[in-house]
Amino acid sequence: MIQAKKHINALFTASMLIVCVVLFSSFKTNPKPPVANDPVKLGFIPLTDCSPIVMAKELGLFKKYGVEVIVTKETSWANVRDKILTGELDGAHCLYTMPFSVYTGVGGKAGSEMKIAMMLNVNGQAITLSNDFCGKVGFKQMNKVTPVVAAKLKAEKEVTFAMTFPGGTHDLWLRNWMSLAGLNQKAVKIITIPPPQMVANMKVGNMDGYCVGEPWGGVAVKQGIGFTQIASQDIWKDHPEKALVVNKEFSESRREDLKKVMKAILEACIWLDNPANRKKAASIIGKAPYVNAPADVIESRLMGDYNLGCNQGTEVYSNNYMLFYKGGTVNYPRKSYGIWAMAQFVRFGYLKEEPNYQAIADKLILQDLYEEVAKSMKIKIPTDDMKPFSLTMDKTVFNPANPSAYLKVVKR
Repeated sequence: MIQAKKHINALFTASMLIVCVVLFSSFKTNPKPPVANDPVKLGFIPLTDCSPIVMAKELGLFKKYGVEVIVTKETSWANVRDKILTGELDGAHCLYTMPFSVYTGVGGKAGSEMKIAMMLNVNGQAITLSNDFCGKVGFKQMNKVTPVVAAKLKAEKEVTFAMTFPGGTHDLWLRNWMSLAGLNQKAVKIITIPPPQMVANMKVGNMDGYCVGEPWGGVAVKQGIGFTQIASQDIWKDHPEKALVVNKEFSESRREDLKKVMKAILEACIWLDNPANRKKAASIIGKAPYVNAPADVIESRLMGDYNLGCNQGTEVYSNNYMLFYKGGTVNYPRKSYGIWAMAQFVRFGYLKEEPNYQAIADKLILQDLYEEVAKSMKIKIPTDDMKPFSLTMDKTVFNPANPSAYLKVVKR
């Protein structure tokens, strides 16, 4: 018993030490400038939606477009942030909202620029609850979340949820979920844990629930330690998720190489959206150098077939599971979604004052570059970027031209 407790404490201490180091480490003051003809260095986090970068490499698409690329596995989103900003990475598979979080000072040094070149996917994240909640709150039963959490708070004094980066997409889905459930975010503890460490931390009782990308929701179900309470696409169908985010200097000095990288990744996205290719994709990205998770778990959720766990049966998504292309609508980097993300920072108390939404979106999103690449590949470019929209569950209309009006009425 004592040995088991020591093991649990050691695991938690190690996990939190890693998080603290990567979140609060100082930025290097001598970023490495991009060098022409050097291999392009792209990072990824072990998640299913790293597939476009991994498959572009595995299918030989980078070579097809005449660019040498080195793909590396990274340990955390904060690690990715630091390496992009210092030039150790030219770009990476990245949370779409991270550049806005960093620039506004929520998740990094304010004013630090990370550029969004294109989107990689939509959908495919989930909120997983521990087995303590099994039988008390079911799939999409939002009205039962707050009473169950309140009872647990009364009995145990603390309830802990985890996300992967302050102001990142997983953080925003978690906080939107709490708002939809009527749960006061200040009543619970919210911690930051790197995606691949979520399952291990839940297994030893360090958290009650978490929001992260697949396959780590499916893996928790397979291991019998948690269940899927809701998928991110239930909260917002076709929400923005991961993006190709690049170093500012790289985007300026090696623009032609970046275009080649984008073309290769776009072709990989087209390949991935063919259901016939997803079994092969799962078998490749599941290997140890990449996601290092069971291929069957990756494949099932890639196909929209969700074993929910906790004797809840299976939920089958027919047109709103993880998508990588969808006729090009996935890959267009929308400024309206960046403006929405920054409004969430204000909504949930990260920012005391509203930022200059449009100016920041214009600065960080390389929309013109994407349009140039898409046109060269005859990929349709959406024309509805700045139109008002609402989320699937939260019907509050968001007008990107007037975020202030939204903030006056949206539930906090």
